[in-house]
Amino acid sequence: MTNSKTQYKLTEKDFKQINKRSLFAFQLGWNYERMQNSGYLYTILPQLRKIYGDGTPELKEMMKTHAQFFNTSNFFNTIITGIDLAIEEKEGIKGKDTVSGLKVGLMGAFASIGDSIFAALIPTIFGALAAAMGKEGNPIGLFIWIIANIAICVFRWKQLHFAYEKGTALVTEMRDKLNALTDAATVLGVFMVGALVATMINIKFAWVPKIGGVTMNIQNNLDMIIPKLLPALIVGFVYWLLGKKGMTSTKAILVVLVLCVVLGGLGILTKA
Repeated sequence: MTNSKTQYKLTEKDFKQINKRSLFAFQLGWNYERMQNSGYLYTILPQLRKIYGDGTPELKEMMKTHAQFFNTSNFFNTIITGIDLAIEEKEGIKGKDTVSGLKVGLMGAFASIGDSIFAALIPTIFGALAAAMGKEGNPIGLFIWIIANIAICVFRWKQLHFAYEKGTALVTEMRDKLNALTDAATVLGVFMVGALVATMINIKFAWVPKIGGVTMNIQNNLDMIIPKLLPALIVGFVYWLLGKKGMTSTKAILVVLVLCVVLGGLGILTKA
């Protein structure tokens, strides 16, 4: 049995190796039973070998620990990794329970905030901006989208070293900020979805019925009550569809396409 304390200190080469594995291979072993467990273990396995030694009981024990269920945001996972390695580097096998509790406690919070900001909010804002500019024939939209994704990758690369340096103190510092940041991101995300509904869904009523000798412009009447009501109703309809059992996003898109073709062919709806 080797000493539970470790003398190995992570180097810049280690950080680069972890970041490369995290960026390009973290999700490759995803499974329905334990989700990201194999990706997490693969990301830090070379460092675990250096900390505990090849073939040691301590290495096998920590590999079993890291093979347990794990699932969080791809955009925040190396913060947990950095804190984890800081603990294992200092405490060795004695830090096993601390590491397990840390992963369980942080993965849910980071999953919600990371996916809200980096998987939904930022792609929605910059993707819509890039699409709108591309639609107008402006090539700058392409570069905006590329720059946004590069910035996200740089953020993911830098956070590992930051979390490692801060160690467990980072958990205490972030405890009171995570909920507020999640709530703020949610509100901003809802705001952006509302703005996108009004600007990107360009559809209106084409049907103009005649009642007696009076022509009734349905679209004008709706605009006087609530502008962009029809796009909002369409989005609400899609959300309703997605709530149905067995309904997928692909099926919902097909339903919307069929309805648009039929209603457009009947002269009820048209492009705004």
